[in-house]
Amino acid sequence: METTLQDLVASRLRDIPDFPQPGVVFKDITPLLADGEAFGAVVRDMAARHRGDVGVVAGIEARGFIFGAALAHELGTGFVPVRKAGKLPGRTRGVSYDLEYGSASIEIREDSFVGGERVLVVDDVLATGGTAAATCELLEGAGATVVAVEALIELAFLDGRSRLPGRAVNATIVLT
Repeated sequence: METTLQDLVASRLRDIPDFPQPGVVFKDITPLLADGEAFGAVVRDMAARHRGDVGVVAGIEARGFIFGAALAHELGTGFVPVRKAGKLPGRTRGVSYDLEYGSASIEIREDSFVGGERVLVVDDVLATGGTAAATCELLEGAGATVVAVEALIELAFLDGRSRLPGRAVNATIVLT
């Protein structure tokens, strides 16, 4: 029997209970990243949905950097890091938002976009959708057009898609 990409990804995830705080189950992707075949399959799958449609990939700190940079390379596009506040040099543009266990602020360099770039937003997990929604707001405020949001894992029981109305949202694996 042939293994699907979803089965392959699921077999390479590890749950870490009560991290980063009690009640949260952290989805550890390091076994997936350590498996070159599985990691490459995920990147190629994401790229197949967006080839020729985006000019820049924006990866959300920190694990979105891993997938975003690999995806940008696969697509032959540029990469823009979406960082936690205070981590980028020079002039920045930022936004604050709430997430499932607190609040946060993210930033991009003010000169990341000249306007009109078609951007793919990438992160490892779509949970409540707060980080992805804030990222889309930040990028569009900088003049970019967000084409879609890609995630390795979607925690559907947290209904993050509802925070991204009218947006194309894709996940390699959806956990209910």
